Amino acid sequence: MEGVSTAPKSYEIGGQKVSTIRHIEWPNWPGLTKNSIKRVSKKHRVEKPDVIIAHTLWPSGILASLLASRFKVPLISVIHGHDIDVAYQKNWLKKHIDLLMKQSHEVIAVSHRLQRQDMRVIPCHVSVGTEWQQPLRKWKGDWRNDRIELLFPADPRRPEKNHLLCLKTGQELESRGWQVGLTVLKKQPRSVVWDRMVTADVTLITSTREGGPLVAKEAVSCGCPVVSVDVGDISEWLGKAYDATPKALADGIEEILRDGQEITLPQKFSFDDVSLRWKDLLESL
Repeated sequence: MEGVSTAPKSYEIGGQKVSTIRHIEWPNWPGLTKNSIKRVSKKHRVEKPDVIIAHTLWPSGILASLLASRFKVPLISVIHGHDIDVAYQKNWLKKHIDLLMKQSHEVIAVSHRLQRQDMRVIPCHVSVGTEWQQPLRKWKGDWRNDRIELLFPADPRRPEKNHLLCLKTGQELESRGWQVGLTVLKKQPRSVVWDRMVTADVTLITSTREGGPLVAKEAVSCGCPVVSVDVGDISEWLGKAYDATPKALADGIEEILRDGQEITLPQKFSFDDVSLRWKDLLESL
């Protein structure tokens, strides 16, 4: 939630005006949160849209549902992970999530793992600048006596990213003779993230929950091999996932360094394929 208080009331992205709507969120009191958003929605004036897309259900899906009801237009809700993995597991939030899904004309999950009942699955597309795209690199160096650069593609302050497991994996590698450098990503522009992926030897993913993770696909597009625990949709396309232990992940990193990695990202993650599926969905409404 950092930066919320300093967010401008409106700004532009790609020539499109974006409005910032602030509300009060009451932890453990969803009814008060909904009332706060209802009050804000009455003050906000927008032109009637053709469709409303909510990229999360709780709590911004409340505003999306109110606006869809006001304008009598279809509502599409997108599940990226938190709504199912965290909010839905809390009894005091579950009924509110269920209601928002019921009020949606379509609910989209970004991976099959998140899919429930009648949800469609449309993944997030992989969009890496052409100047960063390259084939997967093969490491060349002095075995167990050279420096390797690991990339932890997340903010270590987020507990679900499991930074501690990453650190223990680095310690395991150092006990085997490797010199390990570790780069973490906090709030970085996308171009800086891709710079790090281009220079790292291995991207290491240790998360306990993920909707994608999209960063794994971006790393592959940037030519950086990926070692990951079995999280999100990793097992659907990466080919091999590893147990969430320092030894297993260190073995996986050594395997990649020794043998390389051969992966072709499925076409379903391309911009053209994803945009076509969204076009078909929107036209069906």
